[in-house]
Amino acid sequence: MSDIECALLVVDDNEDNRFTLAQRLEREGYGTVVCACNGREALDLLADRPFDLVLLDISMPEMDGFQVLEHVKADTTLRDIPVVMISAIDEIDSVARCIGLGAEDYLTKPFNAVLLRARVGACLEKKRLRDQEADYLQQIEGEKRRADELLHAILPSGAVRELKATNEVRPRRYNEVAVLFCDIADFTSYCDRNPPEKVVNELGALVSEYERIVGAHQMEKIKTIGDAFMATAGLFDSVPDPILAGLQCGMDMVRASRCIEPKWEVRVGVHFGPVVAGTIGKRQYMFDLWGDTVNMAARLAAYASPGSVVTSGATWHRVRDRGRGRSLGIVDIKGKGRVELIECQRLG
Repeated sequence: MSDIECALLVVDDNEDNRFTLAQRLEREGYGTVVCACNGREALDLLADRPFDLVLLDISMPEMDGFQVLEHVKADTTLRDIPVVMISAIDEIDSVARCIGLGAEDYLTKPFNAVLLRARVGACLEKKRLRDQEADYLQQIEGEKRRADELLHAILPSGAVRELKATNEVRPRRYNEVAVLFCDIADFTSYCDRNPPEKVVNELGALVSEYERIVGAHQMEKIKTIGDAFMATAGLFDSVPDPILAGLQCGMDMVRASRCIEPKWEVRVGVHFGPVVAGTIGKRQYMFDLWGDTVNMAARLAAYASPGSVVTSGATWHRVRDRGRGRSLGIVDIKGKGRVELIECQRLG
C-alpha cells in the first residue's frame, strides 16, 4: 500500500475502465480518486481543484486525449501536473506522440497491477521532488528578499546597488553633498516622562514619515542616532540641486513633526561640501560619513531654534536667489571659527 496522500484524476469514456482503474488505485492507497467520462469534464475538474496526477485515455469521442493533453500543457497553472496516458496495445504510436507532447508515461489496457503501481508511484515521486524543489526555490527567494530588505534597512539604496554589483562599497570622497541633521527638541525630558513603549512607537512613526519625505526629495537616509536623523542629497544619486533638496526636505520634516503625535518641534541643520563615505564593521555593518561637512551640519542643527531649518552663510549664498532667509548673526563654531547662520524661511 502507498503512504502517499494525493488526488488522482482518471479520464476515460468507458465506465468499466474507469471503475476498474479507480478501484485499483484506491486499493493501492493513493488517496482520492476522481473520475471524468470525457475530456471536457476533465478540464472542468482540473480548473476547479488541484490534482497530483492525471490518467488520461487516448481514444475518446468529442475531445480525445491528444486535445486534453495539449490544453493541460498549454495552461501555465496545469502543465506541471504529470499525465499518464491510457492506451490499447495497438496505440503505441499514439503513445509516442503523447510523450512528445509532454505526457509523463503510459499504461496499456488491460491494466497490469505491478506496472500500475510502479508507474503511478514513479510519477508521483517525481512530482513530489519537483514540488519540493519549487518550495526550496521559493524559500530561497524569500530569504533573498528578506536579506535585501535588511540591506536597505542598514545601507542607503546607492550603497546597496554598489554592494550587489561589486560585492563591496568602496570608500571614496564625494565633493558636492548636502548633509542634513534633524533632532527633536527636549527629547530627553520627553523620554523621562513617558513609558518606553510609547517613546519607541511615536519615534518610530516619526522616523517612518521622515524616510518617506527623504525619498520624495530623492535623498538618502544615512542613519538615526538616538533622536537625530541624518540624510544626504547628491551622494549616490544625482539631484538637480542638493542644497535646495536638503533645505526643502528639512522644512517638510518640521511640518510633519508638528502633525504627528506628540507633535514635536525639531531642529534641522543643512550644510554643503565634501564628505568621505564608506562602510565600517564586520559583525555589525554600518555605512557612515565623515568630514567637516558632516560636523558642521550637526552643529548647525544644535544652533537652530525648535521648528526651524538653519544653514551656513556660505551654503545659503549658493541658493540665495531661490529662497528667503533670515540671518541669525555670526557665531563661533568649534573647529570652524566665525560662521554666519541663516534660517531658511521660504524656498521657490
